[in-house]
Amino acid sequence: MFFGDKKLLALDLGTSSLKLAELELGRSGPVLKKFAIAPIEPGMVSGGEIVDVGSVGQVLDAALKSIKTKRKNIATAMWGTSVIVKKISMPKMDANLISEQIKWEAEQYIPFDINEISLDYHILRGAKENTESMDVLIVAAKQEFLFRFVETIESANLRCSVIDVSGFALANCFEANYGKVNGAVALLNIGSGVTNFVVVDSGDVIFSRDISVGGSIFTSDINKALGVSLSEAESLKISASYGQEVPDEVNGVIAATNEQVVDEIRGSFDFYNATSNGTPISRTFVSGGAIYTPGLMDLLSKGLGVPYEVLDPFQKISYDKKAFSEDYIAQIKSLSPVVLGLGLRKMEGG
Repeated sequence: MFFGDKKLLALDLGTSSLKLAELELGRSGPVLKKFAIAPIEPGMVSGGEIVDVGSVGQVLDAALKSIKTKRKNIATAMWGTSVIVKKISMPKMDANLISEQIKWEAEQYIPFDINEISLDYHILRGAKENTESMDVLIVAAKQEFLFRFVETIESANLRCSVIDVSGFALANCFEANYGKVNGAVALLNIGSGVTNFVVVDSGDVIFSRDISVGGSIFTSDINKALGVSLSEAESLKISASYGQEVPDEVNGVIAATNEQVVDEIRGSFDFYNATSNGTPISRTFVSGGAIYTPGLMDLLSKGLGVPYEVLDPFQKISYDKKAFSEDYIAQIKSLSPVVLGLGLRKMEGG
């Protein structure tokens, strides 16, 4: 399936938490054996950039000890301002010529010095037979951001074996559970500091973008409107998400912020529609802790004009029932698609 010879430990590093997952390949498919989630203090990770390598390394080290893993090879993912994913068209050519040409093509689209980035690409399937061009997905990451990921992982005595893109890992998890779906399907992972927006068509990622909105914007707005601390604002937001009683003013702030978040996400959908060559999105699958914010998903579905369902990462990925209760799996279901997608990755070159 997706596994290589060496078993990987998956790390999803966000703005408010990190998640670790260890999977095995069982008789009926992938099995989650170990899982950990640990909070990250505000400011340690910002916009996809690791700001405080030492502190994040300490959190990672403590999470590793909590799951008692023996694995040393990490698969992790970059997101936000640290990475750019863009679909481009370029003249058709032999496969052995593409890697050299792609550098010159990418220079037109990447706003960084080409000598300061790591560049990769993927040729998209479904090219029209009678055209002289082909569609290619290019991925560019600033090397200084990449080095911080490596440094953080090595500080916990691990080896950074695979560096992916969060949106691609999300798509990997979706395909493992739902197969290759015909037609364009949108995946939205609405986390704390970012929303991963990916469009998958017949197994290919044809669009990937990170939107700078997430659950933390609700916390910030409650903090400002009610004059409470950020930790109190977070508690009020979570209470509202669980349907518990909160001051009316909290519900008013959440409703207003819902509009702002939906506008941001809708703008990215509009951008996709304007650049997708007529491949309309038929379904949307959602994940991330922020999807339980009261009223958000209904407003989003109405604003996008597309039905949604919650992505179930455990539809085909099973879990060790001796290690995890059903209640625990239900709690981590919306938080785990990216880290599980990473856990399915094979080890490059090995």
